Amino acid sequence: MNTNKKKAWLYLLPAALFLVCFLVYPLIDVFVYSVEEGYNFASQTYFGTGFYNFSYVLHDPYFLQAVKNTFILVIITVPLSTGLALLISVGLSSIRPLRDLFQTIYFLPYVTNTLAVGLVFMILFQKTEYTDGLVNLMLGWFGAGPVDFIDGPYWAKMFVLCFYTIWIVMPFKILVLTSALASVNQDYYKAARVDGTPKLRIFTKITLPMISPMIFYLVITGFIGAFKAYSDAVALFGTDLNAAGMNTIVGYVYDMLYGDSGGYPSYASAAAVLLFAIVLTITCINLLVSRKKVEY
Repeated sequence: MNTNKKKAWLYLLPAALFLVCFLVYPLIDVFVYSVEEGYNFASQTYFGTGFYNFSYVLHDPYFLQAVKNTFILVIITVPLSTGLALLISVGLSSIRPLRDLFQTIYFLPYVTNTLAVGLVFMILFQKTEYTDGLVNLMLGWFGAGPVDFIDGPYWAKMFVLCFYTIWIVMPFKILVLTSALASVNQDYYKAARVDGTPKLRIFTKITLPMISPMIFYLVITGFIGAFKAYSDAVALFGTDLNAAGMNTIVGYVYDMLYGDSGGYPSYASAAAVLLFAIVLTITCINLLVSRKKVEY
């Protein structure tokens, strides 16, 4: 038994070393940077330790705007993308002819380059001196005036960002939920049909409980992914997200490190720690809810 334990630890050693080097050590380093006040990147010196970096970040209007944008993005995109993916997956599962073709079509946005999709969205939504864009053309059919979704009002830019994010993340969710629906034991459905159970009740009492672990997995990963959003905003609004008012928390961290106002790893680390605390809190809440709502 003792020999087996030693072998098990030996097999786990490469993965453990990898996690320590690339996860545990950077995490500790970020925490250390976050409490070093007045850190100078060039001389690698600082004049004290404390929580000033957190105070600065929490009072920085750019960070507060980034937090607002990120929370709006999370609240809108995670439920909508998961719900739409569930509806599409149920539809695909009920279609036998050309099912594989439709699954491939829905999965294409996931394997397409993010920046390429962002460029397409800019062409569709951006208003220029030469054209109002395809979306504004369609709005004109209903008598609505042209809206600059890329450089215009905040609500228009947020709408495009949410729409783009949902478009990007939904294919993976469709793939996962379609696989989950295919794994449900058909005997439950046959028994329900014999009893004359309505389709809606079958869906709520059989389908949803059986695939609830996958739905929960998608919700958790969706929250984490939305909180880490950055490339989506860059693809639509360029690298100067502060000027566009569309920065995210991860974008703020990047700007503090490498942007025009960069060179402040302590502020960036403090923002990263706050993001870690937010994601950890949301994840713990979801885990507590899952104990009562998820069927394993």
